[in-house]
Formats: sequence, structure tokens, C-alpha cells
Amino acid sequence: MSGNTVAPQRAPSCSAGRAARELGLKRSEFDLAVHLGRIRTVPDEGGGGRRVPRTEIDRLLGSAGEVREDVRVVGTGEAAALMNVPASRFTRLARLGLLVPVKFYLNRYRAVVWLYLAAEVEQFAADENNAPWLTGRTPERMRAHMAAGLDLRARNWRGRHLGFLLRLADGPWQRAGALSGFLDPLHVAELVEDPYERSHLNRFRPPPPAQGAPGTPAGHLVEKLMTADDPDESGWLRSDLVRTLAEARAQEPAPRPTPAPPVPSALAVRPVPHPSPSPPPAPEPRTPERPRRSPRGLLGRLCRRSS
Repeated sequence: MSGNTVAPQRAPSCSAGRAARELGLKRSEFDLAVHLGRIRTVPDEGGGGRRVPRTEIDRLLGSAGEVREDVRVVGTGEAAALMNVPASRFTRLARLGLLVPVKFYLNRYRAVVWLYLAAEVEQFAADENNAPWLTGRTPERMRAHMAAGLDLRARNWRGRHLGFLLRLADGPWQRAGALSGFLDPLHVAELVEDPYERSHLNRFRPPPPAQGAPGTPAGHLVEKLMTADDPDESGWLRSDLVRTLAEARAQEPAPRPTPAPPVPSALAVRPVPHPSPSPPPAPEPRTPERPRRSPRGLLGRLCRRSS
């Protein structure tokens, strides 16, 4: 018997949780790296989500620190410090759409806290073309928009998150589901009248990316942030959904229940003739009784006297 031991073969891919542990990343950092395209994933052949090829983990083992830095997120206060501006100015820049959030969460007061990529904040501050935004006076037109309540943070986040989902989609139905996730369900029902198609589409509708159980105040707030509220935004989402659905139908129609086999027509049953009732049997002839003979002798004479 040989003393050599055979090393067990490694699986060609692993789950996202295991990959995050091997790379030393938090799950939130790992998911954001996948969304940003820093970590490549492949569909699970068994239909259990997405998996990470072993070759991808081996490639990133030596640069996990760089990945962690690429996905580092900061809130308003830290972002303002990175740009060396007051937090109020950074908020104005974000509301005007000059800086796009990458994530959000709800604090204990159910207020939305927007998060930004630290690398993008530093890049914005280092660009000389953005110097007027950091030190100069906000243009009059922009201040008028701000006074009217302009806030592009939610819309810009939706556009960015949709890009993440479309990048991970494996086919037209998945892309259509991603698009439908940012439209009001009533609008989706207007565009997808077939109930089987709508049910199939809902399988790929993305869940909200933040906390908040459905039906709770926090859940309603997250749903509102997920839903396009601008006519222009919802218009191009509806247009893209119609186009993507046409592509999905042509490539793979939505599954439908197997029709039941046709019921064979009932065979004509001839009525069974009932036999005519038999006449009642004739009564058996009764034998006429023989006349009784009168007793003879003394007894006969007595009977005749009594009658």
C-alpha cells in the first residue's frame, strides 16, 4: 500500500458567504464588490443564487485589501471631511446629483442615511474642474432648484442600483424583473396583462436592499425609495420594460400550466328495455269439497231431529 495521500479536489466554485470569509471581507463589502464588478460571479447551475469561481478567489487573495478600500463607504459627515467642506455643502452637492449614493440604510428614527464610495468622493475633490463647487457660490439656477425641493439622491441611487442588477442578470426575464422592481406594481400590471407572465416576472423582481419588513413603516419607506416617482424616470423604465419583455417572450415564453387532457365524450347509452310485468299467476283450481254424508243409525236420527 502506498504511503502517498491524494489531496481532495476543490470544488470549482463556492458560495458567496464562503468566498467572503476566505477573502476576509464583510458580507456587505463582498456584495458591493460584486455589484461594482470587482468580484466575478457565475450563476449556480442548481438554481441557488450565484457562486464565486475558485479561480476568482485565488486571483483576489493577494489583493483583498485593495478590494476593501475600493468598496469603503462613508456618510455625509465623513465625506464632507474628505472633501474639506462643510456637511451642508456636501449635502447640497449630493442633492444636485453631483455625487451619487451607492447605498443607504434607515437609522433608529427611520431617517434615510445615504452612503457614498470614499474613492469617488476623493476623486471628485481632486478634480480641478470641481473646485468652484467646493469653494465658490452655488449658481443661482441650482439654488432655485434647491429651494423648490430638488433632491436627486434617491433617483440617482435607483439608477445606479439598477445598473448593478442588470450587470448580474443572466437573461431577458431577469433584466425585465430588475426593471419592474423600480416601478409601481400597478404600472407593471398595466404593461403585463397576462397573469402567467406577471407571475413569472415577479420571480425575478429584486427585493429591497435595506431593512424593513413589508407592511411596516420602515418597509413602506424603503418601497417608496425603490419606486420611480418622476414621470421622466418611470417613462423610460416602462419603455425599457416593454422592449425587454418582447425579447424575453421571443426567447423563452413564460411557463404555463399543462392543459388537462380532453375529457372523452360520453358514449350514447341505449336504454335497457324493461320487461313487461308478468301477469299474476292464475289461482290454482280448488278441489270441490265432497258433500258430507249424514251419519247413519241412531246418531243420524238424532242430528236430523235437532236440525
